[in-house]
Amino acid sequence: MLKNVATVLLDGVHPFELGVVCEVFGLDRSDEGLPVYDFAVVSAAGPALSTHVPGLTVSTPHGLDRLEEADLITVPATDAITSHDYPPELLDALRRAVDRGARVLSVCSGVFVLGAAGLLDGRRCAAHWRHADTLARRYPRAMVEPDVLYVDADPVITSAGTASGIDACLHIVRKEQGPEVANKIARRMVVPPHRDGGQAQYIERPLPKSSCDTVGQVLVWMEEHLHQEVTVEQLAARAHMSPRTFARRFQQETGTTPHRWLLRQRVLLAQRLLEATDETMDTIADRTGFGTAAALRHQFVRALGTTPNSYRRAFRGPQAA
Repeated sequence: MLKNVATVLLDGVHPFELGVVCEVFGLDRSDEGLPVYDFAVVSAAGPALSTHVPGLTVSTPHGLDRLEEADLITVPATDAITSHDYPPELLDALRRAVDRGARVLSVCSGVFVLGAAGLLDGRRCAAHWRHADTLARRYPRAMVEPDVLYVDADPVITSAGTASGIDACLHIVRKEQGPEVANKIARRMVVPPHRDGGQAQYIERPLPKSSCDTVGQVLVWMEEHLHQEVTVEQLAARAHMSPRTFARRFQQETGTTPHRWLLRQRVLLAQRLLEATDETMDTIADRTGFGTAAALRHQFVRALGTTPNSYRRAFRGPQAA
């Protein structure tokens, strides 16, 4: 049973990610019949710490010894992403916690601390899409999943960007105390108890640049004619190449096939239209080349893990859908 929670801080801690775990686990909501956790903020680097926000500091009387009794240890985001010198006593404490059956949770870049402790080896883990490649290079034995909001590889739970820390915390509450408790906490925080989709819906992917002028010109033409049906043969003719040569060159320059590139650009256009317009799904499907609302929905879910209507609600509010 989850009762004792400790949040461990490094210098340069991000206040929002710290606030997330404090909000979920640190507040007394017993007046609503909700569980009260024995919660403490723990310092890994002295009583006073700087934060990501200039001029704002955090102090706590608790040291790393407080981690020895915690059922859950959370590690919020920190500026120390490039550091390879996390306090050895902290890494030892995290390993001991997992060995004795406690859970550890990282929020955003806090995952690098878990990697340094060896807790990601052979495990699936989440990371902010901006840091996923760096994390994978630094800890090659970790199985980094850059398109998800969080990963529960019990007893190691990792979450991606800022708000996904809320998702992961509520997931732990749901797992330990049930959906009713998690839903009540979410209602108090005015957040959804569970979000659809993954990080892919929040990643901005501009039109890929190509070092090949011929293929680059075809990419521009394709992006301007997403509503049109087009074949590899037609694209190759525009590039003055044989279909086989064009397909090979396209793969070399973009890292994908013409078909997959086209699908991705169509989904990106659909995202922009869902965010910025009130056009119907049929109209958006026509403008993006999917043809029907059903085809648009199918490809949207495949690419982003959420429906067009859910995406529009997330970015424009419930009234937009």
